Amino acid sequence: MHFDELVALRRDFHRYAEPAFLEIRTSSIVVSRLRELGLEPLTGQEAMRAETVVDYPTAEQRELFGERAVRTGADAEDVARAIESGTAVIAEVRGNRPGPTWGLRFDMDALPLAESDSPEHAPAANGFRCDYGAMHACAHDGHTAIGLGLAGRLVADNDFAGTARFLFQPAEEGGRGAASMLAAGAVEGVDRFVAVHLGLDEPVGQVSGGIQGLLATTKMRATFTGTAAHAAGAPEQGANALVTAASALLNVMALPRYSTADTRINVGTLHGGDNVNIVPSWARMTLEARSTDSEVSASLTERIKAALRGSGEMHGVAVDVVETGGSATMDCDAELVDAIDAIAAELPGATTTEGFKQMGGSDDASLFAREVQRNGGIATYMTVGGGNTAPHHNPLFDIDERSIEIALDTLERLIRR
Repeated sequence: MHFDELVALRRDFHRYAEPAFLEIRTSSIVVSRLRELGLEPLTGQEAMRAETVVDYPTAEQRELFGERAVRTGADAEDVARAIESGTAVIAEVRGNRPGPTWGLRFDMDALPLAESDSPEHAPAANGFRCDYGAMHACAHDGHTAIGLGLAGRLVADNDFAGTARFLFQPAEEGGRGAASMLAAGAVEGVDRFVAVHLGLDEPVGQVSGGIQGLLATTKMRATFTGTAAHAAGAPEQGANALVTAASALLNVMALPRYSTADTRINVGTLHGGDNVNIVPSWARMTLEARSTDSEVSASLTERIKAALRGSGEMHGVAVDVVETGGSATMDCDAELVDAIDAIAAELPGATTTEGFKQMGGSDDASLFAREVQRNGGIATYMTVGGGNTAPHHNPLFDIDERSIEIALDTLERLIRR
């Protein structure tokens, strides 16, 4: 796949960005492209188990995105299949001689974020800004293009040992997609696993063969159920769910941190109540815990739950807490890290970092990696600088598209080597 075609593909995914488990057009285009290469992609139950997902999109949401997908060029049959049984896609390309099975993760989902329409923002200036409330503000559009480009190259020339298994993953944001694919056996038999990420506030082409500091995380949703009452006439007959949630928010954010690991807490959303003169009978909160240590993250999660429920007891409001997603820390194997760094040192347009890239976020690629390592395989998480001037998860985020080809060249050489 030529560079111009890669760029066009990335921009198409960017323009029609879709959030977690609603990547219906994206996955349908992926399936179509893979079939054009002569591959037989796995979808639906063979690629993921939607029934394992907490807060899976409703049928109405999936139908809405499906209608939009068909209107914008996706195959109607592939769209219908994604609506019914999920958006994950798995495909394999076999080399011309025996060797290891590679697992290669490419995430597809966007964020529920309104993209900037500033003329200084390249997608807006060049006509591929997404205009319906979702945005590729974390480079997953580039990742998906890399996956398809790599599949095309390996099909065109299968002179490599083993098998390359492509894992096109939904719902990396929120840490839910990898677990749903693991439930379908996505990395069974995988010997070597690699995830790739573009951007990361690094210069274009700066390659790191591995990362450190990937945070374990638990995502949660808390539902507060109180009792409605007239706010002036009978406030004592009510139980204020919104006040309970607000009190819980402050208690959660005031939890002490740990001396043994770095930790993060965030309350991302809080909604509640019906009207100014009604004691609020309901509130909903989404929040997360993170840590550089998986055990500390689990401990912090339990303390957060206790704080939430304690506020409920204080105000006479029922509190239900559900874990909606999560991921683990990750240890990258030196064999793969060194191989990627050596390739980047030889690759035109690429530079290498000294040591590991330090990460400050989370990624459920760690769940794939841990499963592969648990079964005796090796894994790493490769990063390629995207020259982004705005940070990730920002309405002005964009990547220098040269990073796509550098990542693709690096992965291809890794598999062939």
